[in-house]
Amino acid sequence: MRSEGLSERRSCTMAGLNRATHQYNRKPKDDGHLRQRLKELAARRLRYGAPLLTLLIRNELGAINHKRIERIYREEGLQLPRKRRKGPRYERKAPLEPATKPSERWSMDSMSDSLCDGRRFRLLNIVDDFTRESVEIEADTGISARG
Repeated sequence: MRSEGLSERRSCTMAGLNRATHQYNRKPKDDGHLRQRLKELAARRLRYGAPLLTLLIRNELGAINHKRIERIYREEGLQLPRKRRKGPRYERKAPLEPATKPSERWSMDSMSDSLCDGRRFRLLNIVDDFTRESVEIEADTGISARG
């Protein structure tokens, strides 16, 4: 910094940079032993993910930050495949037939908003599907299911 005739303090102040940030020297992390041990444990215990491997490594090597282990786990490509959801298979319903006459089918929709004083109010809209006219609009601060 002195080559331009400015002190380090002055030039850092002008650049809006903290002097500690400018003087920081990054120390390379020696993760070799940890990386190797993580790979060995992951190969031996195939269904263990990062949290369980973290516990095993901490039992062996002492207190090691879980974020450090998770970073190495991710960099080494040791992630387990995501579990697929095993649930009932839903079939797509057939599309509704369009209404052919007034009052054949109605649809309901609810909306919510707030007043200027912060109180909430709700609207229940009932619409005739054929005429697209609103049959009824119910507005209240609380609409129960019983009506």
